[in-house]
Order: sequence, then structure tokens, then C-alpha cells
Amino acid sequence: MGSTLDAPPLFPDTPGRGYKTLAERAFLTLRSAILRGELEPGSRLMLESLAARLDMSQMPVRDALQKLVEFGLAEQAPHRGTRVTELTVDDLRDVYEVRISLETLAVARAATHFNEKHAEAARHRMELFAAAVARGDDETSWAEHWNFHMALYESSGSRRALRMIPPLWESSERYRIRWPPPVRPADDRRRDHEQILEACIAHDPPTAANLMRLHLARVANRIAHEMGSGDLFAADGTIR
Repeated sequence: MGSTLDAPPLFPDTPGRGYKTLAERAFLTLRSAILRGELEPGSRLMLESLAARLDMSQMPVRDALQKLVEFGLAEQAPHRGTRVTELTVDDLRDVYEVRISLETLAVARAATHFNEKHAEAARHRMELFAAAVARGDDETSWAEHWNFHMALYESSGSRRALRMIPPLWESSERYRIRWPPPVRPADDRRRDHEQILEACIAHDPPTAANLMRLHLARVANRIAHEMGSGDLFAADGTIR
């Protein structure tokens, strides 16, 4: 298992990116390294080593580590320090069970409040997502997939849901990158999103929630299969 002491002296960073604070730079750099698997599950996150590699003092790195813990990307344990969170089938089930609970609630509330401005924003993001998929731009397609979902959830009016959903996406993204599920045809993925969007436009909360539940459950099951497990969720999206 790798440790921060074994790694190169500096993590890759985004050239020319402006950061508000050093703590933000440290968090986003470490977050990217965890998502890409450069910091392996279970590896220690040693404050002194990370500060040296990031060429900054320990204070912003300490703040970044705390934020990684808040996002579920790292965990702290007595006598073990801070480590990158392990990836397990049980954790995958937990992440998606909570995602399903929160995101079905958010999309149901969105369907209640949806208006033409919301629909226009979501359609725009859906088109950008589809275009990125068509040209094989994985990084942009993931970002626009996120933007599409958030365009729906932001219309829910639930500030707490909007704060709680991003860390769960971060955690689930680690599984998607490490065990990429078989790619569904682009038309199938677009159909999923179109149906969810149409349910919101029609102000149909039960249908929007059910479609979102099935959408997320299918993704979780496909990742679980890649990990050598059976289905985590039943055909109706409920947990097994």
C-alpha cells in the first residue's frame, strides 16, 4: 500500500488556475489525487510530508485534510492518523443508499417548483453532456453530468440537500473511476435524463423520484458487478 512518503515531490496541478486560498489549493489538489487513485485507498495522509510536497505551510494542509474528512474522502482514527478512505462493497452500498434517499427527495421537490427557466438550464446542461459523451471527452462529460443533476436539484429550494449531495458524489466517483462500469449506449443514458427532466417539467414528483431511484440503483449495481459482487439494489431501486 502506498504512502505519501513514496510519492513524487509534487502533485500534478491545474496550470493557471486561480485559488482563493492555499487551503483551497491544497484541498482541490489532494481531492484530485484521491479521485484519480494517485493517493491509494488506505494510504496515510501525513501532514508534514504533504505540506512539503505542496510547498506550503502545515496550516492550510491541515484545513484541507479536515475538509477531505468532511467529504468522506479521508477518515481519522485514533492511533492511525488520517488515511484515504477504503473502497468496499459495503461502503458503495452505503453511499448509494444515502444518495438515493437525498436525490429522490431533491428531484421530487424540484418537480414541485419547476418552471421554464429551470427547464431551459437543465436542457442546456443535458445537451452539453451529450455532446461531450459523443466526442469521448470523459472529463467534460462527468462535469456536465454533475451540472445537469444540480440544475435539477437547485430548483428544489433545499439548501441542506445541496450541501449534503456533493460529498456523496465525490465518494461515488472514486468507485466509478477505479471500477468503471460497462458503458451504456449514449441513447440509453440520454433517455434516462430526458425522462427525469420531463417528469420535472410535468410537475410529477412521484415519477421524477422513481426515475431517479432507478437511475442511481442501476449505476450502483453495475459498479458492484465490476467489484465482483451481486446486485446491491432490487429492480425497483430498493436496497437488497
